[in-house]
Amino acid sequence: MRSVEALNEAAKQEWLEEWVAGPSEQTSLLPPGTAAPDFELLDETGTSVHLSEFWLGGPALLMFWRHNGCGCGADRAESLIAEADAYAQAGLNPVIVGQGEPERSAQYKDLHNIPYPILSDPDQDVYRAYGVGHFAFEQIIFGEGASEYFIRTRDQGEQMNAERPLGRALVDSPWRASAEFVIGKGGTIRLSYAYQWCGADPDPDVLITAAEISAL
Repeated sequence: MRSVEALNEAAKQEWLEEWVAGPSEQTSLLPPGTAAPDFELLDETGTSVHLSEFWLGGPALLMFWRHNGCGCGADRAESLIAEADAYAQAGLNPVIVGQGEPERSAQYKDLHNIPYPILSDPDQDVYRAYGVGHFAFEQIIFGEGASEYFIRTRDQGEQMNAERPLGRALVDSPWRASAEFVIGKGGTIRLSYAYQWCGADPDPDVLITAAEISAL
């Protein structure tokens, strides 16, 4: 039995190693008209599910999440709650792919009251299959004083994590980008949305319109 505490500690060390190494994978999302790759993953309860189950009966919103400590992910969780009724009326079926194991995904879902399943991709193979690479430094750290962090050291990373608020530890990959896809019934990608920076959430009307078009 894996404890959430032990998993979180290992994920913090992963973040630190990748922080020092820097971004290395370019984002090149699968384009509209492409067949959406199907994967079998564990959800936050440890149940095995296929991605294709989410677009079997209608359009799906497949969301590739930032790491569990990212403030941008917390903000997206709030917007999902606010947008839930609109998605339901459009027949859009949302699902999240995250970097955490099922135990950490369950903790994260509970912390942010996320109303949708979170599927676990700790090795980030599904991210890569959909072309979700790494953000550049300035896409996640920007504004006054941001350049001071560009020369990344281990001591600096440890200090950054020590200053994080409770429940917002820096974990997993610091560079893995966010992206969202609307996938039509039958599994064809209708919309590929690449985040241009960490907090650049898509307008829900864009997602809903893509869902409606995919049903025509």
